Amino acid sequence: MLIMFVCTGNICRSPMGELLFGKYLSGTTIRVTSAGTRGLQQHEIDRNSGRLMRSVGIESSGFRSRRLTKAMAEEADLILCFEKNQRKDIVTLAPNAVRYTFLVDDFANMCRYCAQQGLIHGTTIQERLMSAVSVSTMIRPMIPAPKDIEDPLGKPFIKFAEVGNELNRDLCTILNAMKRRDVVDPAPVRQQIV
Repeated sequence: MLIMFVCTGNICRSPMGELLFGKYLSGTTIRVTSAGTRGLQQHEIDRNSGRLMRSVGIESSGFRSRRLTKAMAEEADLILCFEKNQRKDIVTLAPNAVRYTFLVDDFANMCRYCAQQGLIHGTTIQERLMSAVSVSTMIRPMIPAPKDIEDPLGKPFIKFAEVGNELNRDLCTILNAMKRRDVVDPAPVRQQIV
């Protein structure tokens, strides 16, 4: 399974999504990557995003940005973006991606709802994630309206920390919803990164 995070420049939010979710999913066969709708090619992660990642033990110096292509979008199994306009850009570029492209906040709400309603199925995390994707159209009316996660580019570090914590809360909501209830459940995934 390939999960892709997409923001605008692929230097602030989507690298944080890639690195955080990649850390949480290490040990699985899920690949996590990122790109930008107007991505700068081969640019380093924003220094504040990098600082935030270092604060939680994630080395980001090897990260390099890239621009989203139709082939990338079509290869992904799940695309998580940060703004409604980004979703529009993604599905304009790759119309078939409309079925598996969500705002991070929206997908977190869907996963929570699916877990509460017993709609998560499968034994692997890949199967469980895809079960939430497969019912997304059906449950749409029961889910709150999606919220954008603001771009912190050019803002002080505190804004990056706020965005990082908002993103992390959504990622933790997704992961906690995917936990199998028939397996002894360790503590919930940590929701605060700074």
